[in-house]
Amino acid sequence: MPRVFRIAGLAAALMLTACQQVNTTSGGVVGVERKQTMFSMLSSAQVDQMYAQSYQQTLSEASQAGKLDASSSDAKRVKAIADRLIPQTGAFRQDAPSWKWEVNVIQSDELNANCGPGGKIIVYTGLIDKLKLTDDELAAVMGHEIAHALREHGREAMSRAYAEQVGLGLGGQLLGLGQTSVDLAHQVVEYSMTLPNSRQNENEADLIGLELAARAGYNPNAAITLWQKMGQAGGDAPPEILSTHPADSTRMANLQAAIPKVMPLYEQAKTR
Repeated sequence: MPRVFRIAGLAAALMLTACQQVNTTSGGVVGVERKQTMFSMLSSAQVDQMYAQSYQQTLSEASQAGKLDASSSDAKRVKAIADRLIPQTGAFRQDAPSWKWEVNVIQSDELNANCGPGGKIIVYTGLIDKLKLTDDELAAVMGHEIAHALREHGREAMSRAYAEQVGLGLGGQLLGLGQTSVDLAHQVVEYSMTLPNSRQNENEADLIGLELAARAGYNPNAAITLWQKMGQAGGDAPPEILSTHPADSTRMANLQAAIPKVMPLYEQAKTR
């Protein structure tokens, strides 16, 4: 057998044995049941650790620039909302409430927020102030970002890229053989935060985020007004968050269809 075919065969076998079909979360009342393909050689713990390095670097740079906000009204609102949202993550993942969550606010005109692998949250003040977000709307966007972390969409995207490269016989390089931790950390950030999410992943984050907010006692209808504000902001230069979180009529329709499913959770939370 020619050597090239032997290598391709080994790569294909490695890809098949190294890939696992998993569902990182339970479906919730919104019914997110899709199984995900994950590369077993790329563990959740590895991704969390690599992202934590980048997260701390971001906080350090913000602190040095005098932009790390721990005491403003925006910071207090974000942390109060996170305190209500995080316990609700157990409805989707039993391990999630015990993650090493961090919640920070950075003073910036940037209209953005994210939650990286392992529960590392950053909200930029521009998102809150420029869009004049209510607590319900802020909970909607934070719930959406938390949902990406719960579903490990960044790890899933990396796994997909690794599997494709293994098929080309390049898996060893992408799996870190000869790479520095800095290289790998850059990949984690790129696939978790920078590259656009698929519409499928966005829909999952919308639905799970909607349920998280409802369980925490925030009005689910705020998800609609949130994305309307996002779509209207900036004119020809939409918010940075929309570069990876496209707002469109399909998104609105999906949210509208899911609101009746989570409304009883919201009503129940209000009585607690």
